[in-house]
Amino acid sequence: MTAPVRKIIAVLEGQTVSPPPIWLMRQAGRYLPEYRATRAEAGSFLDLCYSPKHAVEVTLQPIRRYGFDASILFSDILVIPDALNRNVRFVQGEGPQMDPISESEIDLLDPKGVLDHLQPVLETVRRLRQELPAETTLLGFCGAPWTVATYMIAGHGTPDQAPARLFAYRHPAPFKKLLTLLADISAEYLIAQIDAGADAVQIFDSWAGVLGEEEFKRYALQPVARMIRTVRAARPGAKIIAFAKGAGMNLKTYRQGTDADAIGLDWTVPLSFAAELQKDGPVQGNLDPMRVVAGGKAMEEGIDAILQALGHGPLIFNLGHGITPEADPEHVAELVRRVRGTA
Repeated sequence: MTAPVRKIIAVLEGQTVSPPPIWLMRQAGRYLPEYRATRAEAGSFLDLCYSPKHAVEVTLQPIRRYGFDASILFSDILVIPDALNRNVRFVQGEGPQMDPISESEIDLLDPKGVLDHLQPVLETVRRLRQELPAETTLLGFCGAPWTVATYMIAGHGTPDQAPARLFAYRHPAPFKKLLTLLADISAEYLIAQIDAGADAVQIFDSWAGVLGEEEFKRYALQPVARMIRTVRAARPGAKIIAFAKGAGMNLKTYRQGTDADAIGLDWTVPLSFAAELQKDGPVQGNLDPMRVVAGGKAMEEGIDAILQALGHGPLIFNLGHGITPEADPEHVAELVRRVRGTA
C-alpha cells in the first residue's frame, strides 16, 4: 500500500511543490459559525481545549470546509502555564489572565505532572490522526519560552511586553531559569505530541518582535534552539516550523541558530527579503490577515505577489499571523481556490 503524500512534509524536506500547500494560522476559530456553536457547547475556552471531543470537532471543521493541506491541533500556548498551576483563565473581552509570577516563585515551579495535566490534549492529537484524511498533515504546536514567559510575568498580555523585558533586565538569573524550564517542558510536550500522531510541530514566538538584537538572541533564539535540539535528540526525524513574529532582520540568524526546518514569516517581512531567506530553506507565510478581511482585489494582489516571489521555491502558503474573527468564510474559500489555481 502506497504511503500518502503529505505535501507540507515534502516542503519541510526542502522540496518545491506547485501549487504550494496551504493552511492558515487560527484556521479553526471565531470566523466560522460552526466553531462558535461548538465553543458555546463546550463551555469555557479552556474547557474546549481540554475536551478531546470538542477540540477534535473544531480542528476538523476547516478541513471539511476548505480541504487545507494541514490541520493544526486546537489548543492554546497557555496550557503550559496552566499545567504549572498559574491559575490561567480567559476573561471575555479582556483575553488571557493568570497569576503574575514573582522572582521567588520561579524556583517553586514544578515540571512534574505537566504532561499528565496535558493528557486530554494528547488524546485530541491521537483522535485527530485517526480521523483526518491520510494526506492531511497534522501539526502540533506550543508557545516559545519567551512569549509564554511574557504572560507569566505580567499576568496578561501587554502592548510591548515591558513587564517581561524589565524583569529580564532586573533579574537575569531567575529569568534565564524560567526560559530554560519552559524550553525543557515545551520540548517534552512537543515530543509527546509527535508520539501521539503529529506529523510536524510549530513553535509560536508571537512577541519576538519587541526584542532588541542581543535580547532576541538570548530570549528568543537560544531557548528555541534548545527545544529543537531536545526534540531532535529524542525524535531525529521531527519536522519543526519556527515562527518568530516581528523578528525582521533577526530572521537571518534565526533559522541557522535554531535549525528549524522552516521559518514562518509575518506580513511585514518584505518579499524580497523572504526570497533571500528561502535560498537557505523552506519558508511559510505571509499574507496580511487584513487582506482576507478585505477580500476582492486586495486579497488577490497579496496572494499573487507571494506566489510570484516565493512560489518557485519551498513554500507553505499561510497568513502572516492568525486569521481574524472578522474574516468572511467565503473569502477564505476564494483564497484557497486562488492559491491552488482553481479560482
